[in-house]
Amino acid sequence: MEDNLAYEKAQLEKGCVYIAGVDEVGRGPLAGPVTVCAIVMPLNAEDIIAEVTDSKKLSAKKREKLCPLIEEKALACKVVSLPPEYIDKVNILNATKEAMRLALAGLKIRPDVALIDAVNIESVCPVVPIIKGDLLSYSIACASIVAKVTRDKYMDDQALIYPQYGFEKNKGYGTKTHIDAIREYGITPLHRRTFVTHFI
Repeated sequence: MEDNLAYEKAQLEKGCVYIAGVDEVGRGPLAGPVTVCAIVMPLNAEDIIAEVTDSKKLSAKKREKLCPLIEEKALACKVVSLPPEYIDKVNILNATKEAMRLALAGLKIRPDVALIDAVNIESVCPVVPIIKGDLLSYSIACASIVAKVTRDKYMDDQALIYPQYGFEKNKGYGTKTHIDAIREYGITPLHRRTFVTHFI
């Protein structure tokens, strides 16, 4: 896992002790929250979880296996989800940034620096935006897995309340079956009105 620890090692060499990884899931869906995880992982060799990588490259089964291991090892972890009505109010980018700020501020350990996937924010600590950070940074990858598993579980639960929309399969993304369901049944409180107006 040498490759995805390079950014962490660079910060350790600068004297940082607590390095947070931050990532979001749910910027693109038509329904559901945007969910962010901020996490501080131990970086000594014996604590590295070898299979951790970008959550999008892992199967759901593998993510669900890794998530509790990550949460157990984490020195600090905070997940923040912001709902569709907030996304509609401030737009998805601003909602994502606010969730990132809240997640970092909510950590029980204040990080010396935060490595963030692609986004730059003002926060409680300096931030380093990294393009494709969930692939290139171990800490961001850990955050991406926790955020993804958390949001997916929420959407699975919502599928029981709104079974017509197939949330257990599409997680709120705009698949053909989801769009067809919107046209047939209308929207739910889970839908982002600013995302679905042209489907109604």
